[in-house]
Amino acid sequence: MRTVEAFALSLFLLFLVKWANSDSKVSPIRDQFLSCMSTHSVSTFMNSKSLIHEPDSRLYTDLSQTVSQNYRFSSLNFSSQKPILIATPRTESEIQRSLLCSRKLGVQLRTKSGGHDYEGLSYLSSQSPFIVLDLINLRSIDINLREETAWVGAGATIGELYYKIAKASKIHGFPAGTCPSVGVGGHFSGGGFGAMMRKHGLAADNVVDARFVDANGRIYNGRREMGEDLFWAIRGGGAASFGVVTSWKVKLVRVPEKVTCFTRYLPFTQNMTKIVHRWQSIAATLEDNLFIRVIIYNSGGSVQATFQANYLGGIDKLIPLMNEKFPELGLRFQDCSELSWVDSIMYFNWKSGQPLETLLDREQGYNDLYFKAKSDFVKNPIPETGLEGIWKRFHEVESPMMIMEPLGGRMYEIGETETPFPHRRGNLYNIQYMVKWRVKDIEEMEKHVRWMRFLYGYMRVYVSGSPRGAYLNYRDLDLGMNKAINCSFEDASLWGMRYFGSNFKRLAMVKGKIDPTNFFRNEQSVPPLLFKI
Repeated sequence: MRTVEAFALSLFLLFLVKWANSDSKVSPIRDQFLSCMSTHSVSTFMNSKSLIHEPDSRLYTDLSQTVSQNYRFSSLNFSSQKPILIATPRTESEIQRSLLCSRKLGVQLRTKSGGHDYEGLSYLSSQSPFIVLDLINLRSIDINLREETAWVGAGATIGELYYKIAKASKIHGFPAGTCPSVGVGGHFSGGGFGAMMRKHGLAADNVVDARFVDANGRIYNGRREMGEDLFWAIRGGGAASFGVVTSWKVKLVRVPEKVTCFTRYLPFTQNMTKIVHRWQSIAATLEDNLFIRVIIYNSGGSVQATFQANYLGGIDKLIPLMNEKFPELGLRFQDCSELSWVDSIMYFNWKSGQPLETLLDREQGYNDLYFKAKSDFVKNPIPETGLEGIWKRFHEVESPMMIMEPLGGRMYEIGETETPFPHRRGNLYNIQYMVKWRVKDIEEMEKHVRWMRFLYGYMRVYVSGSPRGAYLNYRDLDLGMNKAINCSFEDASLWGMRYFGSNFKRLAMVKGKIDPTNFFRNEQSVPPLLFKI
């Protein structure tokens, strides 16, 4: 681990060790925070300790155990990972007071919606002591079918949103992700890939309003009050850099009563390579009702490819379309299933046939796995020899995976500066790389992280460049980290340009207006730019 990336990880872990919590450091600050909360006029905090959880409480333990989606961090056993308090506010005024007391005491604050940040930045901090503001109690969802919109609390999951939509209508849906336990707060504010993005764009593209609390405790009652610059920034730029979004208003989309899904498994053969190669050229050009992704994985020592699709229409139209545009896949009638839109979410999450209430399980995905992930965007098809090089590397570890999802359609119609997410026209598809392991061991972690970095290095010549693109919701601290509260715009640009391209400067300028003292910060937060450069 002699690379720059390894040094960055080592630096982060050193911070964790340096700031390890001890009762002598933390107890006075904890007591001062509790005192600050109780001496103000927020009656629910004055009358109920159930909203502030200390380390010796059962609820603190329960929240801490479900907070981490990546056990790679919890396995390190650094006590500084644990917040001195977890606050679970139920109202905006309680959020307001939490922010003001944290700021008064100089205590770092991390905002958590679903806990799926790939590098743990919604529940970990290299700066200690810190508090987690867990939005789990802000989960109300109000569906307005007449207006075809929904107000969604920032602590809700996308599964809870899907469930509420499905209960209200058979012809409405929302274009967000396929993992139901992901919190809407991070998903919407980072962009939000999904199986309908070719038809309707990202989740963030369909946000029409929001409520927001800034570092001074000011509550913004919607888009008009916060202004268009801030509203632009929180829809793809990572809201945690700017303040706390308490709820989102989203535009629902029309869906047919029946959609068609299929899964086609291909074993490791020369033909598999040719079909994946062909997919690269056609997936982004198909009609926007059709989304076909490819999942590459190692199964029992053999690399395989799974083609998984969602079509907003019936089998009778899909089969002729596939025979014309992608006959190489050999799609058959028996490969397909006609489902309701909400059942297609279950299908993509490998939960077909299970009760709709499965969508309400917030702990899906918390399966005691350790993982490292990265992302890329591809502008030109990878040659067959390049794909074969990937397959070769997939034989080196036990559980590698690579998910390739096509763009095109609506994703090409939205300009790269309309939201902070810039990876639009010119990109064929995105890649999510992931490697998992189950052994709680530092050497095992280093082995798999090192393998991931070697694969990422191999892919450099086949993906976007200048800068090499990355997706915020697949966060990767290897790209760079802010080293101090006053991290410069130039230093942060090393990673910021990867996620946001030329939009990064505008994000930093918005940050300079809404949070000039950089209260809301983490290892990859947007720094304030207080003047034009």
